[in-house]
Amino acid sequence: MGGSASLIPRDLLGEYQELTFLSKQEILLAYKRFSELLPKEERENACSARVPKSQILTLPELRANPFQHRICHVFSTSETRDDSMSFEDFLDMLSVFSDSATSDVKSHYAFRIFDFDDDGTLDRKDLEQLVNCLTGQGEESRLSRAEMEQLIQNILEESDIDKDGTINLSEFQHVVSRSPDFASSFKIVL
Repeated sequence: MGGSASLIPRDLLGEYQELTFLSKQEILLAYKRFSELLPKEERENACSARVPKSQILTLPELRANPFQHRICHVFSTSETRDDSMSFEDFLDMLSVFSDSATSDVKSHYAFRIFDFDDDGTLDRKDLEQLVNCLTGQGEESRLSRAEMEQLIQNILEESDIDKDGTINLSEFQHVVSRSPDFASSFKIVL
């Protein structure tokens, strides 16, 4: 059996390069890593296999990420909504988190990850879940009700341009555009 390259048809490899922010080498490395998440007997057909979310979450880059479940949910195209991933889902995820992805692409996906109820806006409940993910779920790190309310109010005052009580994608992208460190901190390295 040859290397990873022989398992990805050349035309598909070119298509993946055109449709992602990944180089040929990064795609081949992604294929190798994706294949390793599959049982040995399924590795030859990795391009058409799905990896369960539980296996995706074993990746070191996701294991410690407080948004690991949301990341799988956002990038999974599973029709059963079990958040399993195909190789193309996996590539999309790695592409968005790569250094080469644009700030607009990164902020679009960050917004989707932070939109816990998938309703297209970040409301108070989404913001509370976001803060809890960032500060940890333990009692010692949890904010008091008053602190949480004040923080959410500050976030909305800073971000909610149309003053409707929620943050939409364009408002989120506006805030992110003023944060030069955002794109560099929103990444997963192969």
